[in-house]
Amino acid sequence: MNQFISVKLFELFSQRAPATGIGLFRLFYGLVALQEIIFLLYFNHLIFDPIPYLDVEFPMIPFFLCIWALIACCIVVGYRYQFAVICNYIFWIVFVNFTPMQRDFDGGFDLFMIGTGFFLLFMPGDKAFSIDSLRQKLSTPFAHYSAYSAPAVSRLAYYLPVLVCLGFLYFDSVIHKMYAEHWRNGLGAWLPSTQPYYVSAIDMSPLLNNELLQKFLGYTIIVFQFTFPFLFANRRLRVLFLLIEFSLHLGITLSFNIYPFGLGMLIFYFLLVPFSWWRRIGNKLIAKEKSLIVFYDQQCPLCNRTVLILNHFDIFRCIDFKNAQQYAAQYPALANIDQQTLLTDLYALDKQGRVYSGVDTYIQILLKMRYLAPVGLVLGLPGIRQFATAKYRAIADSRLRLPCTETCLVSAALPDNTWYHRYLEQIAAQKPKAFSRKLAKIFVVLLLLQLNSTIHYGFIYRLHIDTKQSAITDALAKASNAVLMISQTFWGISPHPLYMHDHFEGYDRILAITYTDKEGIEHWLPFVNKQGRLVAPNWGRVHSMWANIAVTPNINNHRLQKMIMKVTAFWGQEIGLNLDQTEFHIKMKRISAPSTWEYDLLHKNFGGEWTTIGNAKWSGKDVTIDLPTNINEL
Repeated sequence: MNQFISVKLFELFSQRAPATGIGLFRLFYGLVALQEIIFLLYFNHLIFDPIPYLDVEFPMIPFFLCIWALIACCIVVGYRYQFAVICNYIFWIVFVNFTPMQRDFDGGFDLFMIGTGFFLLFMPGDKAFSIDSLRQKLSTPFAHYSAYSAPAVSRLAYYLPVLVCLGFLYFDSVIHKMYAEHWRNGLGAWLPSTQPYYVSAIDMSPLLNNELLQKFLGYTIIVFQFTFPFLFANRRLRVLFLLIEFSLHLGITLSFNIYPFGLGMLIFYFLLVPFSWWRRIGNKLIAKEKSLIVFYDQQCPLCNRTVLILNHFDIFRCIDFKNAQQYAAQYPALANIDQQTLLTDLYALDKQGRVYSGVDTYIQILLKMRYLAPVGLVLGLPGIRQFATAKYRAIADSRLRLPCTETCLVSAALPDNTWYHRYLEQIAAQKPKAFSRKLAKIFVVLLLLQLNSTIHYGFIYRLHIDTKQSAITDALAKASNAVLMISQTFWGISPHPLYMHDHFEGYDRILAITYTDKEGIEHWLPFVNKQGRLVAPNWGRVHSMWANIAVTPNINNHRLQKMIMKVTAFWGQEIGLNLDQTEFHIKMKRISAPSTWEYDLLHKNFGGEWTTIGNAKWSGKDVTIDLPTNINEL
């Protein structure tokens, strides 16, 4: 088996592919991380304070979140890529394991982001759509931009993260699904979509009320997840898996209020796109004819760097840059401009033969780049244009033309210190066979770690096997738990029993919170509305706190009171209530979560009468919550 894996890995590593997909994968991973950090900043008092606003235990949390946000921005733009992904990986581990994020506010995708972040450490994410690739060009400014060919990377950088991060997850998840009656009935997607706590603001009833469609989707998910790790790399099936995955996770993003999970999974779409598609998309988007010719001083370091920067951001290749010394004389429109003047300013010529110089050249460049046209329009506005012209003239008139010397010609490019280049390209180039064998061993270790999690939770736990019957099985179970702790912490390998029967069986009641103002009028706290939906922005990990920890089939009064305390303190302060003068009411209504299909269940669950089952009253930092002793018996 190890030999087979080694041969396959060597074949994939030897094959080349465009870096486009990995560049976009890195960019959108950074955006997903950034939006989650902004979410944490917004809810930092709810998540991290023992008593929101009233007892702040971690005052430095916002500071570290802002640093993390800067790191995520660096990942988005591809600046200092290796340093940024290392810091991001550490931040995820620290925040998940040393703050209440995991205990009370599990976002449902934290471990997934850790696992993905681990693979980004070794992926060539800086090769496309990155500032690092621009920095590489600027380190040798006298090399013409055409000398930089489109980067190509190993296909292994595409396939291995998909197999481990998606393939292992899907296979583990489908094992758990086989124990749930509603999944076996083909209603795995339908049931959570009919529960008020889980749905977004988009009403999916027309789709939910079609029984055949819902069963088709449910069984498609099971077949898809079971076959994905074995067949996704097949050229004939890859597009099919791509379309199913994209539709599946786009549906999760739009229909459920756990959009971060859907977005996190959706970014792998870029790694599944067939390589030929990137080439075809590039051919479609790249301009067939240059719409502007820009002339620059070939012997000026500043001009060369300017051209490299402009060309780097000209992703549609609409601009042609030519050195004025060699090509200007070939264009009659420039004949009346002496060479000294031509070399002092940046001149441009469009297809209609119009000549531009200075700031006008930059405006035309931005307009012709298409996606930067709004910036060009702003630059041409009165006032802004005059300011830009003054700054441009100050730079253009004061710069000294530096003749190209031998030092310019032999300027050294920035060294590639990424782990992908250091450990995959350099070492593999020296001893490719030995490298593939080592990589195969690492893959087998990851496979064993996933099997440990799947067997432990997917079979032993689900089948209620008593591991304490003998000393050997008890020792093995404890060893398995220890391994699970390590694999979950550093590689995000964990069980994925999503929307299982043990969550929905007995989930026949939901809770909400209202308050009475000074005039005695009752209002719904901006948390759970009258339908029973968690309103924005209480989604993601805040939804998980309330729908998966506070309110469960078997409600724990201690946990429920803790979350009521947090929610009332946070939202009471956010909407400007005087907590000591406000009385909060705990509301309950019945819902239904059957394992067989039922017409218009979502609207039935939206309806129903709320009854008041308790109250909460603040006095300083203390809250008194009056609830029935056993809510589960109501």
